[in-house]
Amino acid sequence: MDSVQRSTGQAILISDVVAHPLSQMLPKPTVTSWGTYHKVSMVLMEVRTDAGIVGVGEVLARFSPKAYAELIETSLKPRLIGQDARNIGALWQSMRRSLSGRAGGMLIEAIAGVDIALWDIMGKAAGMPIAKLLGGIGREAIEVYAAAVNWVDDAEADRELERYIGEGFPRIKVKMANPVREACRRIERLRKRAGDDIELCVDANWAYDLDQAIEVGRALSANGYFWFEEPLAPENEQGYEELRKRCDVPLAAGESNFTADQAQRLVANRALSILQPDVARAGGISETRRMADYAALHNVGYAPHIGMSGIICETASAHLAAALPNFRVMECECDLSPFKRDLADLEPGCLRQKNGRLDVPARPGLGIEIDWDAVKRLRIQ
Repeated sequence: MDSVQRSTGQAILISDVVAHPLSQMLPKPTVTSWGTYHKVSMVLMEVRTDAGIVGVGEVLARFSPKAYAELIETSLKPRLIGQDARNIGALWQSMRRSLSGRAGGMLIEAIAGVDIALWDIMGKAAGMPIAKLLGGIGREAIEVYAAAVNWVDDAEADRELERYIGEGFPRIKVKMANPVREACRRIERLRKRAGDDIELCVDANWAYDLDQAIEVGRALSANGYFWFEEPLAPENEQGYEELRKRCDVPLAAGESNFTADQAQRLVANRALSILQPDVARAGGISETRRMADYAALHNVGYAPHIGMSGIICETASAHLAAALPNFRVMECECDLSPFKRDLADLEPGCLRQKNGRLDVPARPGLGIEIDWDAVKRLRIQ
């Protein structure tokens, strides 16, 4: 009772900040245009308070997680200890000033984990799920798509496609890479195999230059794919603008953006139809919300990116999706990795979804409880 009284009427002071660097072997390799991933990492954030409320967050940190943990320990933690956890905006700005230069990279990803944990604390203190704290518009379930059919041989790609269709997903993402001729052939073949009732999209992970992207984009348009994700490097904004003029399929990108200003140009000129920030990279819930709100002002949709992340990233994304008016569809990564399967008392979204719809957790905060024994097993010593 005392902690509840303090949480509603008094400051909730941060007493400790703990960064847990974690590593996992994927049950099955993820294969994209970048290569084959057998192992990925993350940092699980734990923010403790004198009110007895503990918040958790996730830092993308796919590689070198111990470096992120050191950055958090030496640069962010001193700015957080003793501060009121309810002042999320002020704390975000304070953490941002810990390093000079343009916002991005490890710093913003590290801030993302802390920010998610602070929102978790706020929700628990208020007795409300984060979606409600964000001023939700009443969604209790969200649309999701299966990710992904990997860039593997035809037989394996067919098996993966059929698996997702069999699991009831009406929307499926397909990974594409070079050579372009092979990509175009696969685009047509998978459409025929899936039939017209299954919605398909493509993620290229920056595989192409402009001329290649135009050719692939035309194949996607001819076969009714619903978006072309990250065809070009994120810095190639002029290329995205030109591709938009010469390609009919909607363009999606944004998982490589760290802050709202990095999404500004392609959203404002409508080169993108869909913005896809990743909450564990893009400054957490606070900055991701700013990105999505900016996109909404320009009639651009919001579609959370998840990728090879964990259950905290997925759950935080679901709360954002439930609250934001321009939400379209959320990625549902089906890798069943320990980060999604073992870290909390909530099953991965790919196991909970029904016919492409996923219930949003209704408990306070994120709505999950961490399995600290699993954290101990996965933690890098």
